[in-house]
Amino acid sequence: MFHIVLYEPEIPPNTGNIIRLCANSGSKLHLIHPLGFKLDDKRLRRAGLDYREWAEVEEYPSLGGFLHKVAPDNLYACTTKAERSYAEVAFLPGDALLFGPESRGLPQPVLKEVDSHQRIRIPMMPRSRSLNLSNAVSLILYEAWRQMGFMGGR
Repeated sequence: MFHIVLYEPEIPPNTGNIIRLCANSGSKLHLIHPLGFKLDDKRLRRAGLDYREWAEVEEYPSLGGFLHKVAPDNLYACTTKAERSYAEVAFLPGDALLFGPESRGLPQPVLKEVDSHQRIRIPMMPRSRSLNLSNAVSLILYEAWRQMGFMGGR
C-alpha cells in the first residue's frame, strides 16, 4: 500500500521495529545503502521478531536506484526542517515516505531534490529536536493508512 524508505538507517532495533510495522500495515520497506548494520544483526531480528518473513524488504545502493525502480507518484521527505505538517497531506496508495538516518536526518542534497511541498514534519514542542525513527514512521504511516480506511486491515 505504502512505501517506507529508510535512507542510510543506522540503528538495528529501529529498522527491526519498522520491519514489524510494515508487515502489520501491508507496507513495503526500502533500505538505501549504506546501512549502519548487517541485515542479520541479532538486535534487528529481536526487534522485528518473526515479522521479517511477512514483510517485503528491498535494498538499493542509492536513493536514485529506488526512485528509478519504484517511481512513486508522490515522495514525501519526512524531516524536522519542513514547514508542512504530515496531518495536512492527503495521502494516496503507493505514496513513498522517506526518512533519514537517526543521527542526522535527511541530508541537504537529498532534501533539495524534493519539492518543498513534499517535505513534511511531525509537530513537536519548540525545544524538541526529533522523535525516535520508528515512532516517526509509525505516526505518519498510520495517518496515511487511516486516510485509506485501513484498507486491507481488520
